[in-house]
Amino acid sequence: MDLNLLRKKLRKDNPRWVILLIDVIIVFGCYVTFNFILNSFMGGFDIGLMFKQCIIVLLVYLGAFLFMKTYREIVRHTGLSEAIRIFKTVWLACMVLFLITLLVRSTELRDTVWAEYLRLSYAVVFSHGFFTMVMLVAARVVYRQIYELLFFTKRKSRHVLIFGASRPGLVAYAMLQDDIRSKNKVVAFVEDNANRVGKNSRGIRILHISDIDENFIHKNDIDEVIIAVENDDPERLSRVTDHFHNLNIELKIMQPGRSLLSGGGKRQIRQLRIEDLLGRKPIKLDNPVVEKELDGRTILITGAAGSIGSELARQIATLPYKRLVMVDQAESALYDVQQTIHTSNPDEAVFIVGDVRDQIFMRRLFETHRPDVVFHAAAYKHVPLMEANPYESIWTNVYGTRIVADLSMEYDVYKFVMISTDKAVNPTNVMGASKRAAEIYVNSCNEQSSTNFIITRFGNVLGSNGSVIPLFEKQIAKGGPLTLTHPEITRFFMTIPEACQLVLEAGTMGKGGEIFVFDMGKSVKIIDLAKRMIKLKGYRYPQDIDIKVVGLRPGEKIYEELLATNENTLKTHHPKIMIAKVCTEDLLIKRAEINLLCSLVERDGEAAEYADFEIVRQLKYIVPEFVSQNSIYDQLDKNKSV
Repeated sequence: MDLNLLRKKLRKDNPRWVILLIDVIIVFGCYVTFNFILNSFMGGFDIGLMFKQCIIVLLVYLGAFLFMKTYREIVRHTGLSEAIRIFKTVWLACMVLFLITLLVRSTELRDTVWAEYLRLSYAVVFSHGFFTMVMLVAARVVYRQIYELLFFTKRKSRHVLIFGASRPGLVAYAMLQDDIRSKNKVVAFVEDNANRVGKNSRGIRILHISDIDENFIHKNDIDEVIIAVENDDPERLSRVTDHFHNLNIELKIMQPGRSLLSGGGKRQIRQLRIEDLLGRKPIKLDNPVVEKELDGRTILITGAAGSIGSELARQIATLPYKRLVMVDQAESALYDVQQTIHTSNPDEAVFIVGDVRDQIFMRRLFETHRPDVVFHAAAYKHVPLMEANPYESIWTNVYGTRIVADLSMEYDVYKFVMISTDKAVNPTNVMGASKRAAEIYVNSCNEQSSTNFIITRFGNVLGSNGSVIPLFEKQIAKGGPLTLTHPEITRFFMTIPEACQLVLEAGTMGKGGEIFVFDMGKSVKIIDLAKRMIKLKGYRYPQDIDIKVVGLRPGEKIYEELLATNENTLKTHHPKIMIAKVCTEDLLIKRAEINLLCSLVERDGEAAEYADFEIVRQLKYIVPEFVSQNSIYDQLDKNKSV
């Protein structure tokens, strides 16, 4: 047969009846063979009787194949799970045949005409079963080997190391063996646990991580390392990744099994990501009280197209809400959220394009939907842009927040949860000060109504729009350099899902008036983050991609804080969530000053520069700890009374 024609036939999945027919033929062949062998030795081989008994054997095996659905498998994908199913199928057939024979021999059926058809030899039944099982698996393995020989012989085998010789490492090994589209050869398991070193697992040696050096890599032509461990100790992971990155090897990771239990995900080997190297254990929440809190309520999310708002929408959408209203002024981004969100109640998921600064629009929205819970995530957040545009910063972050908060009081909203930032603590820029002013106004509202006003405050979010991670990725894609504002600059980081889980948890436990602060672990030096990202992308620093220090931007801090100097915290039932004890004196006076600030942004006809200085001056009155840094507004600090 022409080789190309054979390849074409093998690429096509055979019809199910063909697989079933081949299996039945194998059963028949094995039965004839073993019947002949065993009965010939005993001198009683009767070919006629054999064919009569063969009918019942084939019918029983056919029933077992149909019941276990072995014929539905794709033969060229045969692996351990398929072999186990065949084992179960064969022994199911054997037990049925054994019971039939036992029934015939121990009842009146032994005297009927059907007895000779149904009374089988126990030795033949079980010997035939064992041989049939071997042949069914062997036929599939041979088919798979022929398939791989024809299609994958030209592919170079990838030499792989697996870090972790315990159960996760063995799972990763099995996944590599089952992947017929990639030729993988596991050279060794690697461990940092001395108790396992020197032993073998699956016939493969276990080496200590210190044995893996440049000489070993070149000698064995290692292509990649797969990290497969259940222990998610961040320090260990950082230590291991640093070791292999220094050897310029591609790194992948297999997600720990317990992290998939709640989400029902499937284990996979994927590229190592920067969030895997946060330097702390991932925050995982599974609090049924959150679901109970939002059950049957109408929920409003402002800024629903942003990084935090959209993830909040995705997490809430799976809960049994009454209605979920998502509003944002960014039409295209809101459309993207609409296309990706999967809701438990899709008919009551409402996407609205609108502006929180538009009081008439927001009043109509509250009147129409009557929200019970409001998550206020709409805000401008980019420090340099807001430093250059203080009017826009205050108009959205303060004026817009005031509108949503006032309407929440007017329409008796049950809970109002504001998303704030660590930049509101001892702010050095307009954006941070505007968020602190918004916090003050929201706190003042808690004393004015039955609505529970709650504030959540956290640091930078990995992968959010405009954050440092996407910026570095773009710069790496262009070949560098990566731009850094200061070699000592540090930031707190968490992932978007972590941030939103904590917001929901804090919103559930809040009784009103609290500022919840999240434990974000240790702050991360951005220069270390940049170096890790360069290595994760397979480049060397500084040979391939360098890092360039460009100087602090207007209003930018070197170190971020989660608490002001006059604040401390109270513990909650969750170890990652604390309550900041903030100064609540003169809230009514501050509220009046914020109303004055909002009236300033409503003015028309002012010179732009004069208006900016006037509103920033008023902002500094409201937030006295606001001291501008590397900004044109630092001259206002010199004129402040001491």
